[in-house]
Amino acid sequence: MKSLQVPVHPGEILKHEFLDEMGLSAGMLARHIHVPRTRIERLVKEETSMTVDTATRLSKAFGTTVAFWINLQVNYDLLRNEPAEDISEIKPIIAA
Repeated sequence: MKSLQVPVHPGEILKHEFLDEMGLSAGMLARHIHVPRTRIERLVKEETSMTVDTATRLSKAFGTTVAFWINLQVNYDLLRNEPAEDISEIKPIIAA
């Protein structure tokens, strides 16, 4: 069954709610949090996933939590990556 929710990539939140709102470029943010500029550029273009390292750095810079960023990624992955194959025949393993 397909989800009715539209997945939102953490890079979209980073771009619209933080970079655009604060007038920051990807390069400015990257320098501030000591990561390659391409890491932030690829994240806001939704070409890469949020890592724990990046989430930790963003949480420090923006006063959020690491969980905020990681939960955005997990929710995105859950909504977007439903099983490609039918898994209805997989039964629970019951301990003896």
